[in-house]
Amino acid sequence: MDADALIALILAGLVLAGSPGPNTMSLAAAGAAFGAKQSIAYMIGLALGMLAVMAIVASGVVAMLLAVPGIAPVATIAALLYFAYLAWKIATAPPLSEAGPDRRAPSLADGLLLSLVNSKGYAAMLALFASHTLIAANLITDAALKIAVTLVIIVFVNVIWLNVGAGLARFFRSPRASRAINIAFAVLLLASAALLIPH
Repeated sequence: MDADALIALILAGLVLAGSPGPNTMSLAAAGAAFGAKQSIAYMIGLALGMLAVMAIVASGVVAMLLAVPGIAPVATIAALLYFAYLAWKIATAPPLSEAGPDRRAPSLADGLLLSLVNSKGYAAMLALFASHTLIAANLITDAALKIAVTLVIIVFVNVIWLNVGAGLARFFRSPRASRAINIAFAVLLLASAALLIPH
């Protein structure tokens, strides 16, 4: 195994996975709107979705799909609609101080679906996997190791973003401040999703 390539993969993975994007913004928003504990299933769904994305990228399916004429705009529109739904759910969530028993955070399935429609995730994994070779002699083992390392990075980064959001909500306990945080995170989620639109 190439140790230098592994270090480069870890550093690049931290930058790509940790930078603000639809997954990280939605996770921080869920933490702020619903609390860290209530958002764990959503965080797991995001990680499982990214695991699926990495497997799809490593298998070459993404490259084949992108070759189909007209599929990119349709996929982008579907993703943006789903991001808008999540942003609405987060913006309209009652403040934590007014939370009732029927308050429902985004689910594991919501996280899974968000990762699967997040084109930034596919682009990031394509860049990460194409630019780093850990085991040149065995491409399957190389892909499996890259997926394992990247998944650990994603989980680590997700825990941080979830707790950042939840920490903000605990810091601003008044209903008005809590509502403002929810709306701000919803706007940031939409802004990060807007970056997915081809220019």
